[in-house]
Amino acid sequence: MPPKGPRYVQLKSPHRRMRWVMAWFLFFMSIFGARLVDLQVIHGPALAQTAENSRLQTATLPALRGMITDVNGVPIATTVMARNITTDQRLIKDPHATALALAPVLGMDPKRVEKRITGVRAFAYVTKGVSPDTWKRVTELGLPGIFSEPTTVREYPAGQMAASIVGYVGGEGHGLGGLEYSLDKQLAGVDGKQTVERVSGREIPTSEKQSVDPVDGQTVRLTIDRDLQALAERTLAQRIKTAKAEGGDVVVLDPTTGNILAMATSPTFDPNVAYKTSDHAKRNEAVTDSFEPGSTGKILTMAAVIEEGKANPMTKFTIPSGLKRGDVVFHDHEPHGTLHLTLNGVLAQSSNMGSILAAEKIGHNKWLSYAKKFGIGSKSGLKFPGEAAGILPNPKNENQWSATTFPTLAFGQGYSVTALQVASVYATIANDGVRMTPRLIAGYTNPDGTQTQAPASEGKRVVSATTAKTVREMLESVVGPQGTAPDAKIPGYRVAGKTGTANRFSDKTGGYSGFTASFVGFAPAEKPSLVIAVMIHNPKNGHWGSTVAAPVWRTVMTYALAQQKVPPSTTKPPKMRVKW
Repeated sequence: MPPKGPRYVQLKSPHRRMRWVMAWFLFFMSIFGARLVDLQVIHGPALAQTAENSRLQTATLPALRGMITDVNGVPIATTVMARNITTDQRLIKDPHATALALAPVLGMDPKRVEKRITGVRAFAYVTKGVSPDTWKRVTELGLPGIFSEPTTVREYPAGQMAASIVGYVGGEGHGLGGLEYSLDKQLAGVDGKQTVERVSGREIPTSEKQSVDPVDGQTVRLTIDRDLQALAERTLAQRIKTAKAEGGDVVVLDPTTGNILAMATSPTFDPNVAYKTSDHAKRNEAVTDSFEPGSTGKILTMAAVIEEGKANPMTKFTIPSGLKRGDVVFHDHEPHGTLHLTLNGVLAQSSNMGSILAAEKIGHNKWLSYAKKFGIGSKSGLKFPGEAAGILPNPKNENQWSATTFPTLAFGQGYSVTALQVASVYATIANDGVRMTPRLIAGYTNPDGTQTQAPASEGKRVVSATTAKTVREMLESVVGPQGTAPDAKIPGYRVAGKTGTANRFSDKTGGYSGFTASFVGFAPAEKPSLVIAVMIHNPKNGHWGSTVAAPVWRTVMTYALAQQKVPPSTTKPPKMRVKW
């Protein structure tokens, strides 16, 4: 006998067996029906949405990054449309064969391509930023599982020209240096998006698309003149090579507006391949690096003393062979006996001891107040990323001030400046004593074509117009027959300027090592249109500003005067005595 229980029922007739089968059939059908109701009625909409979402893809519509142009609208940085090559690895049946066909078109190693297209990922990048022509050649191969998405590529058509100003962008298309970084928000624009339906990786032509159009970035027009910038860079690079120097800077300013017409640095880099360049070469050293100015800083002493009424160009100074202050005996750059120089002669012959004697007529507090008015110790207002403020020692800090500090400041050592700050000091004298905030941006062009001019530079009076004119005339003596830079003369123009040969402070040794050779000046001296500052850092083949830096200044200034159509001088420089 079979065991009794619910699982073992003795079916003694066909009718009873039929009823048992029907009961179980109805039981299973009720379960199936309940599940069907659950799928179609309760969870049906959600499941349908999930299925649809599996076919919907949202692609980014990249905004075009705004151009950066020179003052005349010539592109320095621009953006072109490109494609990122993508893959659905699940659709590739033979990765090896696909890679062998695809690699030559992309200019890639087949093994590298094969690695990127092998796997089970629905989306992966093969490579980024290929040209539309390259993508067209890829599509002609008809390879399953290979797709693309729109993107953009930043290009710098002039290569390294103005690279230290413009900067560069990273792999994600955002600025990482220079104006590309500081103006990233204005340049980048706002990406759009597009949602499409795809099956097996292919877009369904009849599917409904939802799009948000991208908003392109603004175009930025600089104050830089492309041709002048290129000439300055080329001349500077040649001098750096000849002088066997570590680097150098050239800054060209319009003193009446504060506009920077050129700003060259060496070494520099090509922003098209910025990843191949050291961080050092990517800096705009004209604004990020500071150094002691040396004799070009003596203009501060002259302007302050004259403005305070304590001396004039003909004030007589007796210059000894040595001048003791504190525990140091100061000397001039060339040994000499007692000299009898006017204040004009002190500047013309770049006497350190004469500058000390002149500065002592106003004292260190007055001197420091004028240095600050000229912009020393504070950022220029250019708002360039990484800009240095320079350093002025504080008399109240015993670690920064001693009995020899003020005498040292008087002739341009013991404090630090940037090349732009030095150019700004001379531009202030050239502009009748009014300091204009330096600027690089001339204006913006919006995506709709409307233009916005950048705010005009703000002017602040530092010294009187009379003092500025007097100092300008004194600076003409520097390029005179009894000055330190007679070779800086330009035929047809009155020229004013100052040489500098400063000791360089070395962080490695904690003391002075090497020199900064410089020449800063303007032309025409009677009504300056252009100011140029040239700095050559740590030259090994010569070190005097008159022989290393002045030739660069003369070449760039001669070109700039002609390019800007500045008329020659019609008056002669005043005759000012150097000795008494």
